[in-house]
Amino acid sequence: MTTFTRRTALGAAAALLATPALAQRATSVPFSSGTNPPRLRAPAFATDCHFHIYDNRTPPAPGGLPAPNASPDDYRKLQARIGTTRGVVVQPSLYGIDNTPTLEGIKALGGNFRGVGVTNDKVTDAELARLHEGGIRGLRFNLAQAGATSPEMLRPVAARIKAMDWHIQINAPAAKILELREMWLGIDATFVFDHLAHVPHPDGMAHPVFALMRELLAKGNTWVKLSGAYADTKVGAPTYSDSSAIARAYAELRPDRMVWGSDWPHPTEKPDNKPNDATLFDLLSNWVPDAAKRQAVLVDNPARLYDFPRT
Repeated sequence: MTTFTRRTALGAAAALLATPALAQRATSVPFSSGTNPPRLRAPAFATDCHFHIYDNRTPPAPGGLPAPNASPDDYRKLQARIGTTRGVVVQPSLYGIDNTPTLEGIKALGGNFRGVGVTNDKVTDAELARLHEGGIRGLRFNLAQAGATSPEMLRPVAARIKAMDWHIQINAPAAKILELREMWLGIDATFVFDHLAHVPHPDGMAHPVFALMRELLAKGNTWVKLSGAYADTKVGAPTYSDSSAIARAYAELRPDRMVWGSDWPHPTEKPDNKPNDATLFDLLSNWVPDAAKRQAVLVDNPARLYDFPRT
């Protein structure tokens, strides 16, 4: 495996900074409803594999989804509430290929954090090295709307990052995922699909995108984020029972290829309709009822995927 020399230093720094799970406590968190802590106890080194940092000092890019400032200090309040230790800052569409807010967010949050950036197919080797040094371990393709990335960039970008042991993260509606079926099956890359791969309801597991995801999971190079329960639900809170059925099915199929994410600050949700993050975390008791498998989802799997020290 080819890596940059900074990787060893980052791993050592993270090991020094790593702490047990934070105490879960009632607290008000920006962009989150409620104040209660979750009932589910977060294990040591529990990882939130999907959240965003927003900073309006960075100019917006065309096609990006607008969102208010959401700072590292704001995110620390979420950690205090749900008890996670590690995290992955995901570059939002709002800033296109300017990864400044994501890199600065990783730096501010410290060695227990990694990131997923955004580039196009014109990215230089020097820029990839800079991103790696800043903690980036994957590149996101947001195909839900026109923006900085496109399907035509997938193959050349995958070839560029293969030796770096990075992955490609996909956010796309079910129709687009199905349209690109041969690409997912044919490209030599690790894929991570956001938000349960946006399986539509009420079709759920009867929808062809779920069959495709089952095929990709069996292939072994695909991961799914158990996140965004509210993204495609028709049932809604607190059970999100339709999305929950999909999450349980994924976790039963390949518990070793699942990670969890909060999706804070929930940019797709209106300011007066933000979800309760304690409720979202507690869904894991239903989605992954076996404690050992839940430990894998929250701790062991993220360590492999995002280059965290193994505990």
